[in-house]
Amino acid sequence: MSTESTDFHARIAAELADIDAQGLTKPERIIASRQGPEIEVGGRKVLNFCANNYLGLAGAQRIVDAANAASERRGGGTASVRFICGTLDIHKELERSIADYLGFEDAILFAAAFDANGGLFEPLFGAEDAIVSDSLNHASIIDGVRLCKAKRYRFATSDMDDLETQLKAARAEGVRNIVIATDGAFSMDGYIAKLKDIRALADKYDALIMVDDCHATGFLGPQGRGSFAHHGVEIDFLSGTFGKALGGAMGGFICASASVVQLLKQRARPYLFSNALAPSICGASMEAIRIAQGSEGDALRTQLTANAQRYRAAMTEAGFDLLPGEHPIIPVMLGDAKLAQTLAARMLELGVYVIGFSFPVVPRGAARIRTQMSAAHTFEQIDRTVAAFKQAGAELGVI
Repeated sequence: MSTESTDFHARIAAELADIDAQGLTKPERIIASRQGPEIEVGGRKVLNFCANNYLGLAGAQRIVDAANAASERRGGGTASVRFICGTLDIHKELERSIADYLGFEDAILFAAAFDANGGLFEPLFGAEDAIVSDSLNHASIIDGVRLCKAKRYRFATSDMDDLETQLKAARAEGVRNIVIATDGAFSMDGYIAKLKDIRALADKYDALIMVDDCHATGFLGPQGRGSFAHHGVEIDFLSGTFGKALGGAMGGFICASASVVQLLKQRARPYLFSNALAPSICGASMEAIRIAQGSEGDALRTQLTANAQRYRAAMTEAGFDLLPGEHPIIPVMLGDAKLAQTLAARMLELGVYVIGFSFPVVPRGAARIRTQMSAAHTFEQIDRTVAAFKQAGAELGVI
């Protein structure tokens, strides 16, 4: 091994040791069962309160059956990208299904929601344009904006005065188009974007609106159509995923006007250079959409809301520091990264699977356990989880 190679690996080892010393190591815990409110970890059943499985569909037999039926008919995959020989009828069906469900003219599919945000901005906006982005936006939006030559502005999260200041600055520079980019629901905090206020400012300054609704599609707003429907406003571009409420697999999408979708299909690099979605994912996702948009979806959303309210009230009464909100993401704030990891490990010993979040996923000093409710949780499971938090929290001096 060369000296350069030895030095490189020594540096990597030192960096990993430093991450561990700060309590920032993110362990992988192996799940040996379907995703659901109860999972098998380390050879035993534990309650799961940290999945994005909002409607409880990820392990549902109907989703599995739909995935298997699609694979049986169309195989494992296309072995190609869409424009060469990788477009199946089921891809077009899924695009039509998600566009109709969310109320847009058309949709385009991506291998992941990260790819959707990574492919959105560069084909549509150039050096003559401006992107005004919320400071807490998901990493995929940040990376997508970096790939674009448009001028960049940032506004403090949900601060409409700061947003207006940035819009004024962009207009003063004489830009061609402005797009305001925001998460519909912020994944680490559970905050829902102030889209009514954003819509008013977009109209005032002739700006477009892009929303990432990965943590909203399926369960926020009428029919679970997302944060924009929750606020009753129109937007121009919506990115989302089939990997959370809509089946829990993977795959992303962008909904927009038909012309925008057509241009993205010609120019978006993650679309042009990535294999098409597996048929199983398409089949599962369409079944999840059918469930989400109907009366069964309404019942699941009602249960999800009730679960979140019960958990939030009990944890607040117990003395935990929770971020305020109405979203099923309910962060338990701890501050210290090592404390978050220690509390999560103790919770697992007590039969509850949760994960400590620390830098760089959240800011330094803002470590937390991000708990998430599912429509599949029962009140009894919620009460057991609160009891475990109370025991572990008392042992560690959190409460």
